[in-house]
Amino acid sequence: MREAASVKPLWQAKGPAAARRRAVPKIALSKALAYGAGLVVLFLILCALAPQWIAPYSPTDMQADRILLAPGSAHWLGTDYFGRDILSVIVFGARESLFIGFASVAVGGLSGALLGALAGYFGKWVDTVLMRVVDILMTIPGVLLALAVAAALGPGLWNIILAVAIASAPNYARIMRGQILSIKNRPFITASRSIGAADLSVFVKHVLPNSLSPLLVMACIGVGTAILTGSGLSFLGLGVLKEVPDWGALLSQGRGYLTVAWWICTFPGLAITLFVLSINIIGDELRDALDPKKRHA
Repeated sequence: MREAASVKPLWQAKGPAAARRRAVPKIALSKALAYGAGLVVLFLILCALAPQWIAPYSPTDMQADRILLAPGSAHWLGTDYFGRDILSVIVFGARESLFIGFASVAVGGLSGALLGALAGYFGKWVDTVLMRVVDILMTIPGVLLALAVAAALGPGLWNIILAVAIASAPNYARIMRGQILSIKNRPFITASRSIGAADLSVFVKHVLPNSLSPLLVMACIGVGTAILTGSGLSFLGLGVLKEVPDWGALLSQGRGYLTVAWWICTFPGLAITLFVLSINIIGDELRDALDPKKRHA
């Protein structure tokens, strides 16, 4: 009886072994969420790459006898005020929406990382000049900066990509500069210089590869933010002007019919929400995978 009384429930147990047992359900749930998020992202990317394989109708097929039909068996997500199938428009609109997200992160991430790397590695006046420019850009909220650039350049795919990239570049510059400063004076970097390695060689072979982990995580999460910003600009009429609207433009077109045809706005909004939520979950998992403390825990 004394031994049975000494056995404690799992939630009262102490020690490393008990902590690992309690962590198992959390890890399983986290992995399941990551796999689900990955499937959502892969499906939406497939929609962007091959929409004609997935969409049941042409996005430009207008049927006067099917205007503002509610979701049903013929049109799973309903139709809009032109009689277009909402599901087909969302699937074809994924191409521009996702391209804006990935392309703006690529442009903004590379340019911001380059500025931060130069500032952190060379220091002195280079650091002062580049970081003051970054500080000026960071005083303006990212959405307002993107809105100002897009308004100045006008509507268009590459204009909106450039606007979102300029708004996001300062954050990448700050992250990269901090990483470079924390790595460039470590013993293995000093040892490389002591054997006569050139600055460029040390930077490319040793400093840069060891600085990319936080940048990759930020870029992954930044895709969702870029899609939100790009959709917001499209919602305001500063996005892509094409026959098939992207998700933000579709939201803008359906807002006037919210009380009579709620599905026009609801399902594009759900597509944006699902993608952003999924890419954030993947970014969290990537952060945990690249964190040496958690990897060796």
